[in-house]
Order: sequence, then C-alpha cells, then structure tokens
Amino acid sequence: MTAPFTPISRRAITGAIAAACAALALGGNALAADWPEKTVTLVVPYSAGGPTDVVARLLAVPMGQSLGQTVVVENTVGAGGTLAPARIVRSKPDGYTILIHHMGMATAPALYKKLPYDPLKDFEYIGQVLDVPMTLLSRKDFPANTFPELLDYVKKNQDKVSLANAGIGAVSQLCGMLFMHQLGVKLTTVPYKGAGPAMNDLMGGQVDLLCDQTTQTAPVIQDGKRVKVFGVTTPQRLSSMPNIPTLDEQGLKGFDVKVWHGMYAAKGTPKDVMAKLNKALNVAIKDENVKKRIAELSADLVSPDKATPEGLRKHLEAEVARWDKVIKAAGVSAE
Repeated sequence: MTAPFTPISRRAITGAIAAACAALALGGNALAADWPEKTVTLVVPYSAGGPTDVVARLLAVPMGQSLGQTVVVENTVGAGGTLAPARIVRSKPDGYTILIHHMGMATAPALYKKLPYDPLKDFEYIGQVLDVPMTLLSRKDFPANTFPELLDYVKKNQDKVSLANAGIGAVSQLCGMLFMHQLGVKLTTVPYKGAGPAMNDLMGGQVDLLCDQTTQTAPVIQDGKRVKVFGVTTPQRLSSMPNIPTLDEQGLKGFDVKVWHGMYAAKGTPKDVMAKLNKALNVAIKDENVKKRIAELSADLVSPDKATPEGLRKHLEAEVARWDKVIKAAGVSAE
C-alpha cells in the first residue's frame, strides 16, 4: 500500500528554512572565529630587498603574532607591479592571501591602458601602512656636487645622463618622470627589475641618477661613501636627515612625491576576517621594533585613523584622481 500523503504547512517549511539558515550562520561564525587556521601570505609586487619588501618583512612578524599564525612574504614581480594585485583579484576571498602595495595602486589606472583590475572596485581595504619620502641620488663620481650644478649639467647633457628606476610603474620611475617633466628634459632612462639592482648599479657607477624611497636610500646616504644626495622630494626636510635640503626649496617648486603604502585583500573577504587583518595591521604599526626600524629608514607610520579600511579607501580615491591628471599631463604611459 502507498503511504498516506501528509501535507506540510507553510509555517513548517518556513521554520525549517529559518533553522537551516541559522545553522549556516552559526557555522560561518564558527569558521570566522577559528580564522586563521593556516599560514597567511603577504604578497609584495616588487623584488626582495626593495623598499616595499623591507616594509612587508618588518610588518609580517608582529602581524603573525597577532593572528596566531605565520605571515610569509612572497614576491610576485612583473608588469610594473601589476601582477601582484591581479593575483589577489584571482585568489579565493578568504584572507589567506593579502597584498601590500605602494602608490602604484593609484597610478596604474592612468599608466596602463589595459589593467586587469580596478583598484577602486576589486579589493577589500585593510588599511594604510606608512608614508615614505624619496631622495634624488647620483653615483659618487658624478660631475655635479650641488643641485644647481646638477640642473645645469642635466640640461646641457640630457640624453647622455642615465636615470635608473626599479622598473616600469615603480615609484622611482614616476619620480624620475616628474623630475624630467618639470625640468623639460629627456634623460636616458634605465629600468631594472627592482630597486635593489638599480641601487647596486648606481653605487657601482654604471648609472648616473636614481630617485628612490628612503627605505632603500637612507642607509646608503648615512654611509656617506657610495653616493651623492641632492635633495628630498617632500616639501619639508626630514627630521632624520635635517641637513639635506628639499628639491622644492632649491628651486623645483611644487615638487612633492611621498610614497604611501596600503594593505588589501580580495573582494568578498568576510568582514570578520577583515576585522582580524585590520587589528593585526594596527598591532604591527604600534610594535616598538617596527617603529624603531621605520624611523631609521626615515619613513612615517600612519596614525590609527588612517590604518582603517575607510582611511585607505578615501586616500586611494583621492590619489587615483590626483595622479590621473599628473600622468596625462606628462603624456606618458607604461605601454
């Protein structure tokens, strides 16, 4: 015999669905509560030993201690720093693969005609990290000894002067580009695969000039034996190196390049996971060893109000708009 059909009330169905949803929600919260259960990878868009890599490795230790798991740094190098963000966009949005990137996140949309991501739409924002000034250096035996002498020599020799950078899209390229644009000169640019190789060749005398972050240049400047320094790129002098004048005060009016860094995750990463990542970032920027090392590199860790998702989002929006105008006015692209 066929079993009798027993109708199920709408109320019973609704109750069952509600119970199932509650169970799923509890399960999701439990997963978030247990996160992270494995190593977190912090992706750097540039080579090991470069400025951004140095910062990442400083932050990784205290962040890992806060999270209760190891944070490993991986360098995903190439395409002017755009491969690493593209990797994050393709990654599973679970917080186990995150990104640290400098102002290249803001300049890439104007530099690249075909960018495989949108910095303003395809990421979750963990927070800003730090600001890094830049310095203009030359090889030790460069003919000029003062900034006015440098300007005179560059204008007279132009393409005979080589200007190194860490690769297309790197901030050293952007700084050099603005330097040439403001002077109305065209130097011979020499791109490298990272800031480390560019600095090595500058110290070895293979190239003439380099504009790069103090996280890379401060130790060499303080050494005083291997390069000449002509100025800093911020409107104010650096408290750690007060004897070095700014380019602005030496006649390059309005020259202001400060490299900011932010930390990102894949779009759709759970809010609870993002909260833990943000907490870990804030623990790291308050760490005494990190503060000491960053100060030695003449950089500035951001204030707590900037080390937030909203702080990074607003800053990124403003910087995308700012550099779009600058780069288009200069008429350059990375392609």
